[in-house]
Amino acid sequence: MRKMRPSATSLVLSLGLALSLSFDAHLTWAADDGADRVEEADMAESAPPGEGDPHLDVFSETAYPSATQCAPCHEKIYDEWRSSSHAYAAISPVFHKFEQTINTLAPTINTFCVRCHMSVGTALGEPREMPLWERAQVSREGVTCISCHRVDTAYGKVNGERRIIPGDIHDPMYGNIGGDGVAEVVENSGFYKVATSEEERGVPIHNKGIKFAQIDKSEFCVSCHQVAVNIGIKLEVVWDQYRASPAAAEGVTCQQCHMSKTPGVATGYEEGPIADINGEVVNENRVHHNHAFAGPGYPIAHPGVFPHNPDAETWPMQDWLKFDYRSGWGDPDWEDAYEDAVEAGERQEIAFPEAWEFRIDREDARAVIEDNLEKIEEKKELRRQVMENGSKVEGPFFTSDKAAGESLSFYYTVTNTNPGHNLPSGSLGAQPEVWLNVALIDPDGKNVWESGYVDQYGDMADLHSYDVRDGTIPHDDQLFNLQTKFLTTNVKGTDREMYLPVNVDLDQLPFLRPPAQPVTVMNHPPFARMEGRSLPPLSSRDAEYSVPGDLLTKPGKYKLAVRMRSRAEPIYFMKFIGATTEMEQAMNEWMLDYHAYTVEFEVQ
Repeated sequence: MRKMRPSATSLVLSLGLALSLSFDAHLTWAADDGADRVEEADMAESAPPGEGDPHLDVFSETAYPSATQCAPCHEKIYDEWRSSSHAYAAISPVFHKFEQTINTLAPTINTFCVRCHMSVGTALGEPREMPLWERAQVSREGVTCISCHRVDTAYGKVNGERRIIPGDIHDPMYGNIGGDGVAEVVENSGFYKVATSEEERGVPIHNKGIKFAQIDKSEFCVSCHQVAVNIGIKLEVVWDQYRASPAAAEGVTCQQCHMSKTPGVATGYEEGPIADINGEVVNENRVHHNHAFAGPGYPIAHPGVFPHNPDAETWPMQDWLKFDYRSGWGDPDWEDAYEDAVEAGERQEIAFPEAWEFRIDREDARAVIEDNLEKIEEKKELRRQVMENGSKVEGPFFTSDKAAGESLSFYYTVTNTNPGHNLPSGSLGAQPEVWLNVALIDPDGKNVWESGYVDQYGDMADLHSYDVRDGTIPHDDQLFNLQTKFLTTNVKGTDREMYLPVNVDLDQLPFLRPPAQPVTVMNHPPFARMEGRSLPPLSSRDAEYSVPGDLLTKPGKYKLAVRMRSRAEPIYFMKFIGATTEMEQAMNEWMLDYHAYTVEFEVQ
């Protein structure tokens, strides 16, 4: 039976801390020095944002404006940004699990990671280990509007040390053009119905635009996209790759590819109004930089929490993470079927969490979920275009006779068509993954040979696969994998691949110690280095394969199927950092297959 919604006075939303992403496994997003707070989260009540500092909320809302305050005039830019990886930087459950793990393993890291992922939170002085749901809303927005447009100092190589200028929504913003449009609106504030101060009525706007010369240059991206930890090893190397690239030599910037009208390709920008204020456009034919920042990243967070959506703020994050969107809660058809089944005695009533006890609340939440899922699909398409625009697969090229009972040798050529950086770029060693999956199908339609296959968890069959280590599937000896690896020298043995550049030390806590000599002498820190396997800009590499003759048992028409596969995180790495089953499922759901095609050939 449908429950009636109570009166407004009784609508007190639950503030329990049970952060369920899979509804049978819980995730504590706050970095808590390695402590597992799941059981505490089930029993404790959340402290309101900024507890202990009653001025924090007021200060964050005034001195550090939210993207929500920018949206009324810059709706197109906001709509692009809200599903971007920049907007996701603070929300990512994998980031928080990773950040907590590395701080547990090596406490010397401390606030190193959050300086980029939650730059406003850093400016507000929020502790590194502060739970995400206790942070200010603008802090949870990751790389938000003011992270770039309230900066007036040019930086180069400093890890995340970019100062955000505090000031309310009326204070100046910084951009690549200047302030002629803003000046026009301020001068005609009555016509545009805007407010340039707290004393005026209208849409609150910033009263001045100031040109900042570095914001449209690649150097502006360096502080968060070129990262080295204190031992000297580089976790993110995009800047190193870019500054030695053909794109840099030609003067093509990061922004020209990642904010262009063609995802990942410098084909120019769209044109459009710089703002739309109460239906009145400003500077109608200005260059429009796409703030989706098209790239290979993707979200696996609960769609009630991400993309950024002001309507979602009706409910606390803790309640969203108890909303089982996968089961269909809030969908009218599901709700009708559920009620009918309960009334007919065909199923028991669900013990809905308090916040979702009433159908009308679930339906309101479902509307937010559907809107966010639509934005996620747009991001998925941008990701596909970026990956396809930046690479190419050619082949197969046969290097042996095609005869039954004889070994079959062939290769594919994989090319990085991106002139700006490697394929894949970024790093963190264990991330990201790009590999080739090739399968041979015999005349009977049977898959008789394959490379690039995955285990039961979705991992490639390399030495990190749980199934390979258990002996349940064979090691993929011909795997073509562009994933960079960390190599460390530990207490015993020679170099070995590791998930993180943290050596197994004799000490109880393996601190990351600076080397005794400059890393330029050895060209890498002592006992830790990275084995780069990625393709440099515009380079190619052959993926060579050999199929044993005893698998080609009969003459006839065979097929070779090939596809490139991409994923942000290996599942073995997610298990290492303590990811939930839901997180692993979502990561695999986002696995991208592209450049897929099949070639037929005759075997004599």
